[in-house]
Amino acid sequence: MAQTIVVGGGLAGLSAAHTLLERGANVLLLDKQGFMGGNSTKATSGINGAGTQTQQEQGIPDNSKIFFEDTKKSARDLARDDLIRVLTGRSGDAVNWLQDKFGLDLSKVSRLGGHSHPRTHRGDAQFPGMVITYAQMERLEDLAVSNPERVRIIKKARVTKLVKDQSGTVTGVEYLHNGKTESAEGPVILATGGYAADFTEDSLLKKYRPELWDLPTTNGDHCTGDGQKLAMAVGAHGIDLEKVQVHPTGLVDPNEPDAKVKFLAAEALRGVGGLLLDNTGKRFVDELQHRDYVTGKIWENKKYPIRLVLNGNASKDIEWHCKHYVGRGLMKRFENGDALAKEFGLPPSVLKKTFEDYNQSVRTQKDPFGKKFFQGEWKYDDFFHVAIMTPVLHYTMGGLEIDPESRVLDGSGKPISGLFAAGEVAGGVHGANRLGGSSLLGCVVFGRVSGDSAASYLLQSTGAIVQKAGGRLSALAGQLGAGSSSSPAAPTAAPAAAPGKAAMGSYTMAEVAKHNKKDDIWVVVDGQVLDVTSFLPDHPGGEKAIILYAGRDATEEFNMLHDPKVIPRYAPDAVIGRVKA
Repeated sequence: MAQTIVVGGGLAGLSAAHTLLERGANVLLLDKQGFMGGNSTKATSGINGAGTQTQQEQGIPDNSKIFFEDTKKSARDLARDDLIRVLTGRSGDAVNWLQDKFGLDLSKVSRLGGHSHPRTHRGDAQFPGMVITYAQMERLEDLAVSNPERVRIIKKARVTKLVKDQSGTVTGVEYLHNGKTESAEGPVILATGGYAADFTEDSLLKKYRPELWDLPTTNGDHCTGDGQKLAMAVGAHGIDLEKVQVHPTGLVDPNEPDAKVKFLAAEALRGVGGLLLDNTGKRFVDELQHRDYVTGKIWENKKYPIRLVLNGNASKDIEWHCKHYVGRGLMKRFENGDALAKEFGLPPSVLKKTFEDYNQSVRTQKDPFGKKFFQGEWKYDDFFHVAIMTPVLHYTMGGLEIDPESRVLDGSGKPISGLFAAGEVAGGVHGANRLGGSSLLGCVVFGRVSGDSAASYLLQSTGAIVQKAGGRLSALAGQLGAGSSSSPAAPTAAPAAAPGKAAMGSYTMAEVAKHNKKDDIWVVVDGQVLDVTSFLPDHPGGEKAIILYAGRDATEEFNMLHDPKVIPRYAPDAVIGRVKA
């Protein structure tokens, strides 16, 4: 069976790969990172879906038509009805697919800004983007081991060229791996992400939105517009490249307020009832408005710092996020209103008045800022979680022009044979502004669409027969429909040390504490001592997430975010011993 080349190992690429396998095609996945996942692992609010099984069970009267209208309103004059219909019409099926095929918990549903119904799904534990992406990633890696003739994954492989034949058909790629130029043949699905961290010499960000160049970003440094540039070099048409979304709520680290890369404050924090207050302790915006609108009001108001405040009910509703942000030093907890007022540097009467005004809006359902959806009244005698916010570069709505079958189009609007795109690399899906919760959705929906289209293209172009029963395909289908075949490894099982690492042994916490620099960094997880110095550049959450715990016990934070099998699966060579009792 001929192979399809998937470029990019984030959620869009993974969804495309799994769909190709379900259709009987072979997959070669090339990812330029040492650890797959991309920005998808950072998504913190959830995935949208209309008419899902979860919504039906909770009596939420949502459907794809309502979701279409919400999305079209957000996209405004750049709305592409054909693409929005695909995104919203297949949204319920996408969420159900994740639950059915990968056994995911997506039982909690919230309403984010711009949505007329609760439709953003997440589970009780961990960030939804990480949970969804890891489930697909681990399943694909298992299949690469059990079915290497069907699935190949090459990491740290940077695609440098799309290869075309004389007819203009894309027939493969050239890529750099281990310092050598390699080539691969087959139709190509680009799933390389956006360009909101494109600070390179040929930056798309600087070319199309130079005024945003100096803003901080939530994106990993891999988001440099690789797929867009590769495709446009062979005649693909870029669309809406000036449409770059600035998210209103990036978390400011008090210890590094000017850091270029910021951690995102999930929109779900406002969805559960969080309020945005300026330095006078007053509201200035409907917290659930579209992202670009809230960002504009922050810039218009100019009363910094802007703080996101969650009361007790909101904090409990999204407890895991709060605990995570507090652990990273990005959020503080205050036990009462007086402590909160002190943090603001304001008299208690100011915050009491703010809460009273808000409660009046809750009671009358008439808000001076136009808010329509409320999560109950506020009490001054309560506990609070608070973080400082700043607008950040977040998502690029622009990208490669595609049709509803995820085929990449050229400048005349015709499909480039053999080339498909999914996820943030594709433009036009979200128009002028993306709704919260639709990034993961776009990855899954168009990942699946591109997988379907590429499999169909293979069938038509090669005459290959896609069998759905018999032999290895039956076994593969069984693995695709079952839970992850990898079982959690015991945390006490430490492998032999890698060359250059310290010898296996026992270490005191005092010894661990000495290794607290970027070029020599140890951490402790569940009693194991890890030398993560060489793993630092490959960590999908960025270097800072590890450096924060340099020379310390990171067990609580690690276990909040990761499955127990992550270390033996992805960083076994980092384990160098155990902490002395």
